[in-house]
Amino acid sequence: MRRVLVVSALSLALLAACASTPPSSLETAPATTTAQAAATSEDARINAWFERKYEEQLQFSPIQMTFLGRKDRYSEIDDMSREAGKKQLAWMVAALDEMKSTFDYDALGDTAKLSWDLFEYQVQNAKAADQFTAHGYPFEQMGGMQSQMPTFMIGFHKVDDESDYTAYIARLRQVPRAFGQLMDHVRDSAEQGIRPPRFAHEGVIEQGTKVITGAPFTDGADSALWADAQAKADALVKAGKIDAARATELKAEARAALVEAVKPAYDEVLAWFKADLPNTLVNPSGVGTTHPNGKAYYAQRLAASTTTNLTPDQVHQIGLDEVTRIRGEMEALKDRVGFKGDLKAFFQFIRTDPQFKYPDTDAGRQAYIDDATAAIDTIKKQLPNYFGLLPKADLVVKRVEPFREVAGAAQHYYPSTPDGSRPGIYYAHLSDMNAMPKTELEVIAYHEGLPGHHMQIAIAQELEGVPEFRKQAGFSAYSEGWGLYSEWLAREMPGTYTDPYSEYGRLTSEMWRAIRLVVDTGLHAKGWTQKQAVDYFAANSSIPLEAVEAEVRRYITWPGQATSYKIGMIKIQELRARAEKELGDDFDIREFHDAVLGGGALPLTLLERKIDQWIADEKKA
Repeated sequence: MRRVLVVSALSLALLAACASTPPSSLETAPATTTAQAAATSEDARINAWFERKYEEQLQFSPIQMTFLGRKDRYSEIDDMSREAGKKQLAWMVAALDEMKSTFDYDALGDTAKLSWDLFEYQVQNAKAADQFTAHGYPFEQMGGMQSQMPTFMIGFHKVDDESDYTAYIARLRQVPRAFGQLMDHVRDSAEQGIRPPRFAHEGVIEQGTKVITGAPFTDGADSALWADAQAKADALVKAGKIDAARATELKAEARAALVEAVKPAYDEVLAWFKADLPNTLVNPSGVGTTHPNGKAYYAQRLAASTTTNLTPDQVHQIGLDEVTRIRGEMEALKDRVGFKGDLKAFFQFIRTDPQFKYPDTDAGRQAYIDDATAAIDTIKKQLPNYFGLLPKADLVVKRVEPFREVAGAAQHYYPSTPDGSRPGIYYAHLSDMNAMPKTELEVIAYHEGLPGHHMQIAIAQELEGVPEFRKQAGFSAYSEGWGLYSEWLAREMPGTYTDPYSEYGRLTSEMWRAIRLVVDTGLHAKGWTQKQAVDYFAANSSIPLEAVEAEVRRYITWPGQATSYKIGMIKIQELRARAEKELGDDFDIREFHDAVLGGGALPLTLLERKIDQWIADEKKA
C-alpha cells in the first residue's frame, strides 16, 4: 500500500501532464511534416503551461513541497479548512477552462492529447468528490492526522542548517491551527450524522496519547517528537552548523513549542473523541448504511478508486469469481506439499504452526527486516532483465514508528524524493510478530518495494522530459494494480518463491485482494456488518485474525480504496496478454513494462489507450 500524506482538506490530486514525443515514424510528405511540426509546437506550448499550473497548485500545499524534497515555504503547514479546499477546487476548474480556451485539442499529438484528457479527468474527479467533503474522516486509525503529523515532522522535515530548525519549530507552532481546522470538519460531519466507528475513535485516542506521552509532555522516556527535535539539533552541532550553546537554545524553543502548542492541540482532539465514544457503532456497517446519501458517496469512491465505471454489483461478482479461482490454486498447492486435511484445516495449520512465525522479540523483528531486505536485493539483480527504466533512488526497509504502529496493519511504502536523495521506505508494522507470518514476507516485499511501489513511483518521479504534473499524478488502481501485478511478475524472476509456502503466501496475498472486492462492496453497498466481513475474510484466508480485523477496519474507514488492487492488476495482466498476442515474437517484456511505467500514473481507461497506441507503434516499427 502506498501511503499518501494528508495535504489538504479535500485531498485533491495534483494536476498531471506528459511530455510530447515526436511520432515514431516520420512521413516525407511536406503536408504531413508540417502537421507534425505544428503538433510538436502545440505540445510544447501546453506542456509549458502545465508546468506553470503545477507550480501554482503546489502553492496550496507547503507539506507537499516538503514531501517532494523542496524547502519552499518550509516553515508553513497547509491551510486545512473547508474554505481552502473550495478555493483549490475553484482554481482547478478555472485552470481547466483556461486550457480549453487556450489550446486546440485537435492540434495536439497523441501523447499531449492523453495529457489533456488526464488533466480534465482529474478536475472532474475533484468536482465529483467535492459533493462529499463531509463524508471523509480527517482522524482515523489508519492514516489520521494524529499520526501523520509526527511522521511528517520526524521523517520528512529535513534539518540541514539552523534556518531549517527554526522552520521545524514554526511548524510545530502551527499544529493547533491545522488540527483546529480539521476538528471543525469533524464536528460539522458529526452534526450530519457522519462519524467514524468506535474502533477508529479508539485508534485516534491510542495513537494520539502515544504522541504526547513521555518527556516533555509527561514523566518517562523522551517522546518520539522530543527525541527527534534533540537529535536534529545535535546533528547540526556535529556538522559544524551551530555550536552547543545555540543547540541548547534551539532545543528549548522546540520544547516550548511541543508543550505550548502541540500538546494542547492533541488534548483538544483526544477530549472530543473520548466524549464522542458513546455515539459510535461497535459493529458498524459501511457508508451506504451509516452515512446520509452514503450509497452515492460510495459510488463516487468506487469510481475514483478503480478509475472505471464498474458498479458495486459488478465488482462484487468479480471478487466472488476470483476467490473461487484462487481457492482452486490453493487446493492444488495444499495437495502438492502433502497436507492431509481440507483447505480450512490447511489455513489453520499456516495460521498457527510455529515454523511460520518469527519470534515476537526484538531479534525476531530484526530478522524480518533482514529477510525482507534480502528478498529485495534478489529482485534488484534481476531488474535489468525485465525493465529498461530503473530507479535511481535506493530502497530501505524500516519498522513503523512506535507512536503509529498498529498490530496487524498493512505494510506500506513512502516514496523517495524526485532527485533520489532520500530513499524510498518500505515500512512494516512489527509490534505483533504473530501477525507477520514468514509465508507472506516475500510477497509483501515485492509489492511495497521492488518491483512494486518503489519501482513505479521512483521511476515516475525521476522521468526526464516529462512535466512534473505527470510525474506526481496518483491513481490507486494504477499504483496498487502495479503492486499486485508485481507480486505475480516476481514469479518469473530467478530466486523468488523457492519455498512452496512462499508461493502459498503469494496466493494468500492475491486472495486477500480478491476478498477485498467482495468485502468492500459487501460493507458499503450491501449492508454487511464488520463481523460479517471478518467472518467471510477468515473463511477464505489463512491471514492471522488480528490482520483480518485490522484490514476490515481499514475498508470501513477508507471506502472503495481496497478495490483498486485487483481491478488494476486484472487490467495490467489483460494489457500484457493483448500485447503478447498482437506482437508475438516481437514482444519485449522490458519495453512493455517501460510503456506502462514510462509516463507516470494513469486512470485505467487512459492506460489502456496508451498501451494500445504502443502496440500499434511497435507493429509499425
